[in-house]
Amino acid sequence: MKIDHIALYVNELEEVKAFFVRFFGAVSNEMYHNPRTGLRTYILSFGDGARLEIMSRPDMKDEAKDMFRTGYIHLSFAVGSQSEVDRLTGLLYDNGYRVVSGPRITGDGYYESCIEGPEGNLIEITE
Repeated sequence: MKIDHIALYVNELEEVKAFFVRFFGAVSNEMYHNPRTGLRTYILSFGDGARLEIMSRPDMKDEAKDMFRTGYIHLSFAVGSQSEVDRLTGLLYDNGYRVVSGPRITGDGYYESCIEGPEGNLIEITE
């Protein structure tokens, strides 16, 4: 058994798609649109086969996202080296994304950083 994909509701579908395509190499399918419900979705595929579905619909609720909440907290991308963690973290910072932590070696030995991506979604970048 494997996790097939993770789905994430977003307000700005095109902006979020562009973020993952530009910075994480995602490849997107064509947008699916359900005219009855207003649902619009993209499936974003990554090099290792992982997939992220981003979705939007007009009747969504957008409540405050406390950093220390239950449920989804971050997406994590392994980029292969400490220098790539540093490079990508710097690139995201230079493009206006807030660095929440790192790059650093964590207490459990991982080299990582965490940035706040579109709509306050946390993205962890690991070696």
